[in-house]
Amino acid sequence: MKRREFITLLGGAAAWPYTARAQQPQATMPVIGYLYAGSPDASTNLLRAFRKGLNEVGYFEGQNVAIEFRAAYNEFERLPDLAADLVRRRVAAIVTPGSVAAALAAKTATATIPVVFGIGTDPVQAGLVTSLNRPGGNVTGVSYMQGELAAKQVGLLHELLPEATRFAVLANPNNPLVNDSIVTDSRAAVSSIGGHIEVLSASSNSEIDAAFANLTGQRCQALLVSPGPLFGNRRIHIAMLAMRYAMPAMYYDREFTEIGGLISYGTSLVDQYRQTGIYTGRVLRGERPTDLPVQRATKFELAINVQTAKTLGLTIPPTLLARADEVIE
Repeated sequence: MKRREFITLLGGAAAWPYTARAQQPQATMPVIGYLYAGSPDASTNLLRAFRKGLNEVGYFEGQNVAIEFRAAYNEFERLPDLAADLVRRRVAAIVTPGSVAAALAAKTATATIPVVFGIGTDPVQAGLVTSLNRPGGNVTGVSYMQGELAAKQVGLLHELLPEATRFAVLANPNNPLVNDSIVTDSRAAVSSIGGHIEVLSASSNSEIDAAFANLTGQRCQALLVSPGPLFGNRRIHIAMLAMRYAMPAMYYDREFTEIGGLISYGTSLVDQYRQTGIYTGRVLRGERPTDLPVQRATKFELAINVQTAKTLGLTIPPTLLARADEVIE
C-alpha cells in the first residue's frame, strides 16, 4: 500500500504517530494511547479491526474518543520513551496490540493508567498479570496463544510433507518469550517424529535474507516461521523468499497464505485486534482492568494456498484440504 493511501486510511494528513494531534479532542473526549512496536504500514487492516471493536461498545474515533499513535518501527529500545510520552499526555488508556515488549514498556511507565494488551504468549509468564482470571493491577487484555502452537504447526507440516526429516524455524532473538517457546516446542515436536530442526535467528532484513540463504546449505526441507511483528511486517518479503528458495513454509497467520505463502495455522489476528478494541472500550466505560479476565483465543484457522503448492510441486493430502478453513486457489 502506498504511504499516501495509508495516511488517508488513518484519517489524517500528518505522519502516523501524530495523526491524532492534528485534530485536538474536546476537553471531555477520552484519548487512547496506541503503542505499536512494529511498522504501521503493514497493519492497516488490524487497526481497522481495533476500531471496529471500539465501535461495538459505542466508541467512534473523532466523535467520542481520540487515538494518539506511537510506533517504534521495530526499534524496541524506543518503546519505554514512547510509553512515557503517552503517560505525560495523560491518556485515558494505553493499548499495546501485538507486542509483549510494548505491553511491558507501558506497564513500567504507569501503575494507574489502564493498559490493554494483545499478545501471542502467556501474559503471566511475561510478567504482565498475576493470573488470567484476576489480572491484578492496571493491566489486562487478550492472549492469542501464537507461542503455543508450534507443535501443531509442525504436525501439519509433517502431514503435508511426510518424508521430510530436516526442518528449520525462523525465530527473532529480540522477541525472547515467543522465540524460546517456539524453539522449545518445535524442537520437541520434530524430535518426536524422528527429525532434526535448525534454528535460524533473524532480527533484521539482512539477517532474514541470510537465514533463507542458509536453508539450502543446511539441507532443510520445510520451514516454520515464528510469530511476531518483525516477521509480520515483512510477510511479503518472507513469502517471496520462500518461493525463491522453493521452501515449503508454515506461517502463523492467514495473511501470509493470502499473499502466496503455502500454509498457515493460527488464531485470527483480525478478530484478536477487534477483541482488544472491545476491551479498551470497556475500560473507557469505567470497568477496571483487574476485574477483566485475560481473554484467550478460541478460534484457530488453517489456510492453504493450492496454487503455491502446485508451484512447489506439492500435492496437498485430501484429508488436510478437507480440514482447511480457507483454500486459496
